[in-house]
Amino acid sequence: MAGRFLFTSESVTEGHPDKICDQISDTILDALLTADPASRVAAEVVVNTGLVLITGEITTKAYVNFTELARKKIAEIGYINADNGFAANSCAILVAIDEQSPDIAQGVNTALEQREGNATDAELDAIGAGDQGLMFGYACDETPELMPMPIALAHRIARQLSVVRKSGELPYLRPDGKTQVTIEYEDQKPVRIDTILISTQHDPSIGEISEEKAIRAIIQADLWEKVVKPAFAGCAIVPDDQTRYLVNPTGKFVIGGPQGDSGLTGRKIIVDTYGGYARHGGGAFSGKDPTKVDRSAAYAARYAAKNIVAAGLAAKCELQISYAIGVAQPTSLHVDTFGTGKVSDEVLLGLIKDNFDLRPAAIIQTFNLRLLPSLRGGRFYQDVAAYGHLGRTDLDLPWEKTDKVEILKQAL
Repeated sequence: MAGRFLFTSESVTEGHPDKICDQISDTILDALLTADPASRVAAEVVVNTGLVLITGEITTKAYVNFTELARKKIAEIGYINADNGFAANSCAILVAIDEQSPDIAQGVNTALEQREGNATDAELDAIGAGDQGLMFGYACDETPELMPMPIALAHRIARQLSVVRKSGELPYLRPDGKTQVTIEYEDQKPVRIDTILISTQHDPSIGEISEEKAIRAIIQADLWEKVVKPAFAGCAIVPDDQTRYLVNPTGKFVIGGPQGDSGLTGRKIIVDTYGGYARHGGGAFSGKDPTKVDRSAAYAARYAAKNIVAAGLAAKCELQISYAIGVAQPTSLHVDTFGTGKVSDEVLLGLIKDNFDLRPAAIIQTFNLRLLPSLRGGRFYQDVAAYGHLGRTDLDLPWEKTDKVEILKQAL
């Protein structure tokens, strides 16, 4: 697409109802993998006013207290005041868990390749994909983290909202919030910030001020100084005098969190990935153990695409992978560099096949996905459950490494 166009991406804070669910789901995953790395987990959470429902399918040798885990995570997010209509110590928590279907388990435990005697590697052909489906990984050179600029900036603003709330710098902020950034592009390159939108939950009054218009003006000014400016520090493109800046456009945002909207695990998959700038296969991440390729293969696809871009072989790279349930080898791979490749997409596909093993067991081994929670003090997945699973500069994520760059260069 040539010429000028606008593109928008959004992020949400950790107190958003859907993100509460994602974080509880991944807190459960962390606890189970820490106690039993072989746990099979598909943990789903629903929240509403005063209610948390934990459901899904889990097979494990471990015992964890789901209720206690949920309450601790809700308190950590910041829901400790019953005036919010949702609080860690007072919400009801219901648990309804089944075991993983044995029909699924038999294909995951022993891949089709081994069952039919066609395994080429006994260890890495041992695990079949936990489901059929397609996953995408993407990278581009728009930001240092090799992510699209709109989602990268939306995440930075959302994270900064949480920082100033939890530090007490802006004590009137409450946990729920959304951010949105619109970037103007020219000839596929970002050239300016068109619009910044922040909707943030807040106390009904600020000090002695209770008049709605005055509160909104205070929040707007405070967020510009303490949230927007720090979020854009070091960016090549910053807001200009023509950038639209919108804060709580409805006028106020007092009722939020699960009191304002119900939440559900896996409902923010575009926030979790590329903000709509690149494609997404449809499967959610949170609450799923690494045998679920919806999660692990999406990480692997990002890893491959990022290393291609980091090696200077393309300015943009998108990789699609597909799987059949119970089968180790992917059913297809597709690479698209959108005309930016220094070599053909066919050549890059060959490089990926030669240098990235995309069987589920190999992905788990490469990233150490089963042991990471125990190696990092009992928490890993819950920390990627908010503010994006990809392009994180604040976390040490194995799929964000660019350790294949020299190998790819030498291969050419």
